[in-house]
Amino acid sequence: MTISTSELTPEAIKAEIRAEALALGFSACGFADASAAWPNGEWLRDFVAAERHGAMGWMEETLDRRAHPTAMWTEARSAVVLGVNYGPDIDPLEQLARPDRAAISVYAQGDDYHDVIKKRLKVLAGWMHRRFGQDVKVFVDTAPLMEKPLAQRAGLGWQGKHTNLVSRDFGSWLFLGSVLTTLDLPPDAAEVDRCGSCRACLDVCPTNAFPAPRQLDARRCISYLTIELTGPIPAEFRPALGNRIYGCDDCLAVCPWNKFASLSSEAKLRARAELRQPTLAELAALDDAAFRALFSKNPIKRIGRDRFVRNVLYAIGNSGEASLMAAVEPLLSDPAPVVRGAAVWAARRLLGDAAMALKGPEDDPEVMAEWQFLLPAGEVSP
Repeated sequence: MTISTSELTPEAIKAEIRAEALALGFSACGFADASAAWPNGEWLRDFVAAERHGAMGWMEETLDRRAHPTAMWTEARSAVVLGVNYGPDIDPLEQLARPDRAAISVYAQGDDYHDVIKKRLKVLAGWMHRRFGQDVKVFVDTAPLMEKPLAQRAGLGWQGKHTNLVSRDFGSWLFLGSVLTTLDLPPDAAEVDRCGSCRACLDVCPTNAFPAPRQLDARRCISYLTIELTGPIPAEFRPALGNRIYGCDDCLAVCPWNKFASLSSEAKLRARAELRQPTLAELAALDDAAFRALFSKNPIKRIGRDRFVRNVLYAIGNSGEASLMAAVEPLLSDPAPVVRGAAVWAARRLLGDAAMALKGPEDDPEVMAEWQFLLPAGEVSP
C-alpha cells in the first residue's frame, strides 16, 4: 500500500526502510544527502590526471558521471547506502604460506556479489517505490557512483589509509550498494576517521602501491595487476605476487578493526570448497571450457581463461617447486601469447639456465621476448 510521505515523519520513513533492508539480509543501512557538496569528484580527477588509474580507461571515460551522485540522476535527493557482510572464516593471509596452492581474494571465492546484491537492491527499491510513491534507482559498483565516500557520509564506515571502507562493526568486509531516491530524507551522521596513527595497511603492501595515506597507485596494486591488466604483468612486480592469482587482501586483512568482524551469514558469498586454495597445477591445466565451468556465477570468470592462467603461471614461477614444471611445459606452446610468455618466465624461475632447452619456436615473438628479457644484460639467446 502506498502511503503519503506527509503521513510519516522523515525519521519514521527511514526507520521503515532500515527495517526492510535488514529483513532482506543487508547487514548495514545508512542515509546520505545525495545532492550535497562533493569534493570527491576533484580527488578522482587528480587520481586520473596522475595516470594512477593505469589501463582502466573507463574511469576517465566516466569521470563526469562520477563527479557527483546527481550527475547520474539529477532528481536524486537522498541515498540509501547498504552494506552486506562478507567476512571470511579464516585469516586471508594464511593462504600465502602454501606456495604450491593459489591464494584467491576473499570476495572472489563465492558467487559474484554484484548479482547477489543487485537482486536484493531491486527488491528493496521496488518496496520503497510501492510504499512511498517516490522514484528510485539502484547502483552497485559496476555503475559510476563513488560508493565508498557515500557510505562514509551515511555512517557505515570510513575510508581507511588504504582507500577502502572500514567499519566498526564489520572491519574490512562490507560489500556496498545504493538506492538513490527522490525522497528527501535527513542524512545520518557521517562516520569519522578512526585510523589514528596506524599504518599497517600501508606497510604490508607487497608492491608499495600507496604513495601516501589514502592515495593508491593502481598501476602497482596486485588486484589491478591480476584482474584489470590484460597483457603481461611488468616483470618488476611478478615476484611480489607470490601465489596471489586473483586480487589481494593483504591491506584489508591486517586492519586492527577486523577484531570486530564476523563470519558472513550469506551462504552465496562464502568460499566454495573448490576455491579454498586449489593447487596451482590443477588451475594451470584449465582449458576455456573447464575454466568457465569452474567459475560459473563467480567474478573470476570475467577475466577469461588466458589472463587467469597467466596469473597461475607467475605463481608457479614464484613457488620454488620444480615439480610444477610438469604443469608449465605444455603451456610453452599454448595458443595464447600471454600464456606462452608467462610459461617461459615460470620455467626460467624454476629451472634457471636449464630451462633454455624448453624454448618454444624461434619465431614466436612472445616466447623470444621473455627469453631475451630474462637473459643477463648484453647476452643474446642462441
